[in-house]
Amino acid sequence: MLFAPRLIPSLFVSLATLVSASAFAQQALPTGVEAALARAKVSRETVTMLVVDADGTRPPRLAWRSQVPVNPASMMKLVTTYAALDLLGPAYSWNTPVYVEGTVNNNGVLDGNLYIKGQGDPKLVLERVWLMLRHVQGLGITTVSGDIVIDRSAFENTAENDPSAFDGEPLRPYNASPDALLINFKSVNMTFAPDRAGQIARVSYEPPLASVAMPATVPLVPGECGDWRTALKTDFSDVNRIRFNGGFPAACGERSWAVAYGDPRTYSLRALGGMWAEMGGRVGGQMREGRVPASLKPAFEFGSPPLAEVIRDINKYSNNVMAQQVFLTIGLTQKNRGTFEASRSALGQWWRDRIGTGEAQPVFENGSGLSRDERISAAALGKMLQVAWRSPVMPELMSSLPASGVDGTLKKRALRSGGAAHLKTGTLRDASGVAGYVHGASGRRYVLVAIANGENAGATRAAFDALVDWASQDN
Repeated sequence: MLFAPRLIPSLFVSLATLVSASAFAQQALPTGVEAALARAKVSRETVTMLVVDADGTRPPRLAWRSQVPVNPASMMKLVTTYAALDLLGPAYSWNTPVYVEGTVNNNGVLDGNLYIKGQGDPKLVLERVWLMLRHVQGLGITTVSGDIVIDRSAFENTAENDPSAFDGEPLRPYNASPDALLINFKSVNMTFAPDRAGQIARVSYEPPLASVAMPATVPLVPGECGDWRTALKTDFSDVNRIRFNGGFPAACGERSWAVAYGDPRTYSLRALGGMWAEMGGRVGGQMREGRVPASLKPAFEFGSPPLAEVIRDINKYSNNVMAQQVFLTIGLTQKNRGTFEASRSALGQWWRDRIGTGEAQPVFENGSGLSRDERISAAALGKMLQVAWRSPVMPELMSSLPASGVDGTLKKRALRSGGAAHLKTGTLRDASGVAGYVHGASGRRYVLVAIANGENAGATRAAFDALVDWASQDN
């Protein structure tokens, strides 16, 4: 277990300052923020805001309802990713061991089974799966006479999760469930390329899925591009066949559409089978689930990118399932159980040890913010961001956050003041906000947290942008 150095005395002063933030609460919000809330018809009683020095050397510039626990949406990823950096270290990586049972003859036939054991790699995308399978072929194996077996036992019961449970949208990739062997986020990317001469659009699929019929073409139809996905009249009801009952508008040009596969439990098997066959590999037995025999030793271990790189994808692009993979990994590494319950326990213990008990402890569910139940106050999140600012892993956390007007979910949200900020965004049906670090014109650095909960939460974007601008104009 890796911990950063213990908090230095000056940091205890900064945390005490933040704990007493309510004593300095400003009842008057910045003029631009107040005006933007009024235009959006959002009550100031539905928002919570905090702006405080990152090093805590001064009282908060603004503390409005900062002690109220709220749903942070994807801003909860800040807690998950910082905790992972602190507990596991930025160089931590996931290994996916591959086992060969039996002997390989001169004809490239493995007389036995091939096992692949998932251990939570959040970034086992198609390019990396291809490299892993090429490594298998590098062992001289082109045919597995027995079975290809996947072992997903490292995470318990997660593969049984219903992807439609959150919002009734099971085919949305953001609803993909975590999995010990998470391949390509359990999604299929379909690319439609018009062939006007043949009056068809050619359809390619990544990855090809074993035992799933995927039509190679769809008719072209006239008219504007418009809602081209609806025009396709796609039928995903049969997990063994994709059907297009409509057509693809020729005016669209080439388009791509990523969808979550309708039977997520079998996705990894189908994706591995489809890719293995596409690479010229053959299987004499079955593609199935199972456990690796205890007597086997790995033929090789396929490593992931380091945690510092993984959290960039999580925070800049708000990847829910990757965040849940990291959340479960914390439970697996700290409590020896790959369950949400173990992870909640580990995060709670970490919070008490590292952040303290001065604020109400967050309510964790899955660590991604894709939840109706997760809760944290602006004061608590601000306190954690202050601790992170003094942490040895601050550069890795900071660089993982979207930069205003530059990349990620803030690419189109530049500050009007011309200033700079690194902020995690969050949006659900009834929760919205930003949290992170703002660079003041004076050279000071601020922790900023702004969250709205309620039916009109999404309308607060302009007000929160105005708050970030205000925070940056401190000279």
